[in-house]
Amino acid sequence: MKLVVTGTRGIPNIIGGVETHCEELFPRIAAKGVDTTVIRRLNYAHDSLSEWKNVKLVDIDTPQKKSFEAIIHTFRAINRAKKLKADILHIHAIGPALLIPYAKILGMKVVFTHHGPDYDRDKWGVIAKNILKLGERMGCMFADDIIVISNVIKNLIAQKYNRTNQVHLIYNGVPQPQICEYPEYFKELEIEKRKYILGMCRFVPEKNLHHLMEAFSKIDTKDFKLVLAGDTDFEDEYSRSLKQMAKEKGIILTGFVKGKKLHSLLSNARVFVLPSSHEGLPIALLEAMSYGCIPIVSNIPANTEWIEDKINGLYYERSKIPEFLCNAFRINREIIRERAIWSNNIKKFVKIILGE
Repeated sequence: MKLVVTGTRGIPNIIGGVETHCEELFPRIAAKGVDTTVIRRLNYAHDSLSEWKNVKLVDIDTPQKKSFEAIIHTFRAINRAKKLKADILHIHAIGPALLIPYAKILGMKVVFTHHGPDYDRDKWGVIAKNILKLGERMGCMFADDIIVISNVIKNLIAQKYNRTNQVHLIYNGVPQPQICEYPEYFKELEIEKRKYILGMCRFVPEKNLHHLMEAFSKIDTKDFKLVLAGDTDFEDEYSRSLKQMAKEKGIILTGFVKGKKLHSLLSNARVFVLPSSHEGLPIALLEAMSYGCIPIVSNIPANTEWIEDKINGLYYERSKIPEFLCNAFRINREIIRERAIWSNNIKKFVKIILGE
């Protein structure tokens, strides 16, 4: 059985939710004896690997322009899959799914993983949104099997396309947490255990990190810091403004981190915040939950499928994150000042003991 995968930028150590999904999934499939090849986008592959954890890697060059790179790479990848005599072509995401009919014409069985309605992302214009919607339609109409990563997506394609046959719900997974400490790294970042708020995502508008920064900057932050782990795929006006805002407000940017650095950040965070206006199924949220972080998330369906308000986390109306966070941080600090500061409470003890 020969499986060829496209629709991802590639693996390993390439930023992105789909990429993290594929990095965890396909070595496990290869370990089951399936001949697995992942076709990568050359401009994201900063290594010379031809195989990783029994997964074969094939690099194909594509123009580094977000409007065209996915569809051009997918077209070239489908042709390469045909030459490789793939038994199954596994296509990820609705943009690349636009070419599923082409793969079917070439005689390949196609499995399509729907990672979420990307046309809801703020970064796309009208034309791009319509192309993505068409890609979703082509994937849902012509794929032999569809994998969805949440009930939200399963219900969406049932309602929009009346597709329920051969639709399989398989949630994103995360590896077992590796609880650890990394004092040298924390010293480098100038942070302390349990004295920081962690955000972890790509620097794109729909993640709403600018709102998180705005809220954080309005509170007294002497005792704790905001740490944002992530970066951008394409440096643009938004990502540059975000980094400038972080610099001005004293917010810590770690860049794209993995391994022990990431594990230590997750192990010791006070809370995890995800203020997105759009998600498919956020792997960052699942990772944070696996480490026992307390999540504060926007009340979009992808988040509320996992977080029950005031049970295993908190959520808020996505348009009100600055107000919500400012109030939550301020109120908690005021409660502590009023009830649980030793410099105040010791006076009460002394008064009782001395009978004053």
